[in-house]
Amino acid sequence: MKKIVLTPLRKGFTLIELLVVISIIGVLATLLLANFNATRMRARDAQRKSDLRSIQTALRLYYNDFGHYPEGDSDGKIEGCGSGTTACTWGEAFEITDGNTYMSILPGDPMSTSSTDYNYNYVSAGADVYTLRACLENPSDDKCAKSGGTTVACWTDEVIDGGCTYTVSP
Repeated sequence: MKKIVLTPLRKGFTLIELLVVISIIGVLATLLLANFNATRMRARDAQRKSDLRSIQTALRLYYNDFGHYPEGDSDGKIEGCGSGTTACTWGEAFEITDGNTYMSILPGDPMSTSSTDYNYNYVSAGADVYTLRACLENPSDDKCAKSGGTTVACWTDEVIDGGCTYTVSP
């Protein structure tokens, strides 16, 4: 009688199988990462729009107290802090020395790491008119300022190159 010897099955994957699985994982990771970055851009744009609406409300409170909107300085800051003629710093309080606080923190751009980069821009055009601008990263946003069918870029830095402006006024 012949003895049958069973050999154990080989366990593991071939090199081709491993390469196929790794390639599929790489493609999926690339697609997901691109989608996450676009989602973050849209979230920062939503934050910018919300910030500008909040600043607009604070400016209206200032207008109710003084009968005019504050002046703007050459750096795009609001000159309504301290004695009422000091430029407010993005990321600090919007308040005057008599105790009126219009915003406990005047928000800066979500991409900003200091008070000098990527901040909002305030321009006063008279006692009753101002323009408050932010740069949106997503040029396909429906609120982007367009000129002749193309988006109007606002910053030339590599982080937001190709973005467009979002503007609010009274």
